[in-house]
Amino acid sequence: MASVGYVASEHPGHPVPAGLRSWSTLWAGYRPVDITPPELLPPGLAASVAQGWAEPYVSPQDVPDWERRRAAALVPFTFAGGWPLNPTGRTGWAGRNLGRWGENQAADPVVIAGSGAERRVLLIRRRDVGQWAIPGGMVDPGETAPAALVRELREETGVDLAAMTPVILARRYVDDWRTTDHAWVTTTVALFRLPTRVLATAGDDAADAGWWPFTGVDHLAGLLASVGGLYPAHRALLRLVPDADLAVAS
Repeated sequence: MASVGYVASEHPGHPVPAGLRSWSTLWAGYRPVDITPPELLPPGLAASVAQGWAEPYVSPQDVPDWERRRAAALVPFTFAGGWPLNPTGRTGWAGRNLGRWGENQAADPVVIAGSGAERRVLLIRRRDVGQWAIPGGMVDPGETAPAALVRELREETGVDLAAMTPVILARRYVDDWRTTDHAWVTTTVALFRLPTRVLATAGDDAADAGWWPFTGVDHLAGLLASVGGLYPAHRALLRLVPDADLAVAS
């Protein structure tokens, strides 16, 4: 779950009206703001590559395997002038604020334990933004999404569910704070159901880990409001949990 220097919401970009978001709409005056952080520019890139979370390419023109990446993408995307284009359209930010150019595939395991009024969801507190989130992260090169789901969960919470087969809820684009026109996040979201809570301890990029009451996303967000808040990009992912897993027993 490595992150880099700029939080896009705190780094003003070029405002994008809804009618001009689509790449198919011509916009001669579009000037997105490059938010590539020092960690991904030539002076700092080698160290980031050595840490294992960034690829070594300064520009997308240096990437040698675009054909393979496009074939493996969870969400199809196009190119213009040698630059990969965010499949949701213009964002107001350029460059990359993520480990890879183009699609960055993540894996997000939603773990629910118990039932009725005792139902809990396992969350971690992210070190980068201090908010509570699903314990997930990026799929490593050569790794499958199912393997990444288990690995990230184990690394961040100490919970090992390798023996379980989760229910895949979605493979989709994520409205992540690091997104730019040329680098974005997609994810495989999977649901693990446990009869009772198990011990969870924070590890890797997690500052804390814990089980929180879960009868709905809005209620969960309210519970977390005073202790860092619920990671905005994961609200939509948590809403994918079937209603049957949220209903409070009478």
